[in-house]
Amino acid sequence: MSGFVLHERLAADGMVLGDLPLSRVLLAKDGRYPWLILVPRRADIREIHHLSEDEQQQLMRESCALGRLMETALLPDKLNVAALGNMVPQLHLHHVARFTGDDAWPGPIWGRFEASPYQNLEAEAASWRERLASLPDFVSSE
Repeated sequence: MSGFVLHERLAADGMVLGDLPLSRVLLAKDGRYPWLILVPRRADIREIHHLSEDEQQQLMRESCALGRLMETALLPDKLNVAALGNMVPQLHLHHVARFTGDDAWPGPIWGRFEASPYQNLEAEAASWRERLASLPDFVSSE
């Protein structure tokens, strides 16, 4: 996608897993919560309504597919999906699997704790790439 550059904070805090037709898929580098992020590969987009109508619909399809995948794989009590942009202005959608026993339950995860690194980030990323491969349009970054 011409002109698309992943925001430096997303690049630092996430690991690229691959691409869907519209969005780059990232694994958040916080092992405290199962957490994936969709970033539409469009330059200078801050809000969902800044996308074309077709792109808005594609983002929703990708978000729903990712949500179904996370639900099936993890059986969370709740799947939180959020488009926040206070720290990172580039449009991105968080998908966070939540469990009644997690550290922040029932409150929000943001600002509660420092990120807890995965014991083996590469293995976690490989596991997610394998799951994401079940989506027909996913292209792995590996």
